[in-house]
Amino acid sequence: MKHWLFLGFAIVAEVIATASLKNSDGFSKLVPSVLVVVGYSFSFYLLALTLRAIPVGIAYAIWAGAGVTLIALIGWLVFGQKLDTPAVIGMALIVAGVAVMNLFSSASPH
Repeated sequence: MKHWLFLGFAIVAEVIATASLKNSDGFSKLVPSVLVVVGYSFSFYLLALTLRAIPVGIAYAIWAGAGVTLIALIGWLVFGQKLDTPAVIGMALIVAGVAVMNLFSSASPH
C-alpha cells in the first residue's frame, strides 16, 4: 500500500514542479526555479521507491497519465489556457486507459 502512496506523492511533486516551470520564466525567478529542481528530484526519488513493488510500465503509465491530466487542468484553471473538446476527450481517454490497466490487466499488482 505504501508504494501507491509513494506514487501519488510522486505525481503531486511532478505536477508542482511542472507548474513551477511555467512560473520560473526560463529559470530567471529563484523561488519557482528551486521548486522545479526540488519537485522533480523528489518526484523521481519517490517514483524509484514505487518501482520496488509496482511494475515500471504500470507505475509510469499512472504517473504520466495523471501528470498530463492534472497539468492540463492547472493550465486551464490557473494560467487561463484553453481546453477544447478534443483535449478533454484525449484526457478522458488517458484516464480510461489507466483505469483499464489497473482494473483488468494481469500486469498490474492488485
